Amino acid sequence: MTAGEGSVASRLRGDGRGWILLTVAVGWLVLTGGQFLVPAVLPQVKQSFGIGNTGGGLAITVLWATYGLTQTPAGLLSDRFGERRLLAGSLFLSAGSVVALGAAPAYLAFLAGCAAFGLAGGLYAPARGMLLSRTFPAADGTAIGLTLAAGSLGSAILPFLAGTLVETTGWRPLVAGLLVPLVVVGALAGWTVPQREHTADPDVPPLGELAADVLRAVRIGRVTVMITALTLTVFVFQGLSAFLVTYLVDVERFDQRVAAGLFALVFVSGAACQVGGGVAADRIGERAVAVTAAGIGVLTVGAVPFVDGLVPFVAISVLLGTQFALWPVSNAYIIDALPESVRGTAWGSLRTAFFLVAATGPTVVGALADRGLFDETFLLLAGVTAVAAVVFAFVPSRTGTTH
Repeated sequence: MTAGEGSVASRLRGDGRGWILLTVAVGWLVLTGGQFLVPAVLPQVKQSFGIGNTGGGLAITVLWATYGLTQTPAGLLSDRFGERRLLAGSLFLSAGSVVALGAAPAYLAFLAGCAAFGLAGGLYAPARGMLLSRTFPAADGTAIGLTLAAGSLGSAILPFLAGTLVETTGWRPLVAGLLVPLVVVGALAGWTVPQREHTADPDVPPLGELAADVLRAVRIGRVTVMITALTLTVFVFQGLSAFLVTYLVDVERFDQRVAAGLFALVFVSGAACQVGGGVAADRIGERAVAVTAAGIGVLTVGAVPFVDGLVPFVAISVLLGTQFALWPVSNAYIIDALPESVRGTAWGSLRTAFFLVAATGPTVVGALADRGLFDETFLLLAGVTAVAAVVFAFVPSRTGTTH
């Protein structure tokens, strides 16, 4: 291990911080893996309820839109009551929602289950970011990158297992079976994450004053630029991830187990890119990392309709993972730029805004696919990524840092 690596490791351990990072990362692994398990079994869900790509896309949109709606109250609750209650509560509520989702007797009930899963899962992310940013101030990009990488590994492992087992097991037991790991890691979060003392009583500002403070915070120029680019990239990712398995099965005629493996490969590559992106941003700055990753995304997403065969799609899947480097970079950058007094509430509000916009991606892709324009959707997504790359180029460097 080099001296530089030892320095990073020392900033991630000691005083119980290693256990905090491990717990938050494992929780994100299970929760995110569960969220992406649904797209992995979407062909069977569509068949079960007799719906098309538009209906399938709408279900994924509902999941992510409700996930986004929870972000603002989650940020406010994190500021008021601390992260431990939010993290553990999110995991326990998600455990109940996956049972309802797996037991859904009809499409409308399935949509309701997606909504419940999204609402419960949405409580986790703002508290996760706040806790890591506060616990690892000297290595926030690295800590967030490691946690997001764990989520990417979960998003590779759980959907891959689902795609492999769905033909023999069925999609319902696979979804409902998430109950066990969610409950276990929820209990772990309640044990390892320290309860932060809050000072909201009795100095809580009036709601109008709080809203004004949050509005001023989110209108900070560098936050606006970064959040615009982030919204575009998340829109692309939501549309792509919702239908990649379906596209590979229906258009490219891959066996679903192979398609699930390619889908998993995106997340495995993404995990490495998230760790590398976070570390690189801590050392050389966010803008260079973001522009590079988005530029690779333009070429990779746009190439999907023009390649055939397993080997080219293996390469495409690996390269698609480079987009994951954008998330630790943007998360750490935005959280750092927000005022401490309203950081959780402002971050939650921003997440609500960009997730609500980005959540339309699966419905847009599904509607175009039902009109025979599946290939063209990838060109659209590549164009949106190109716009994001241009916006990233105008992101100012963080001030007061060692980047």
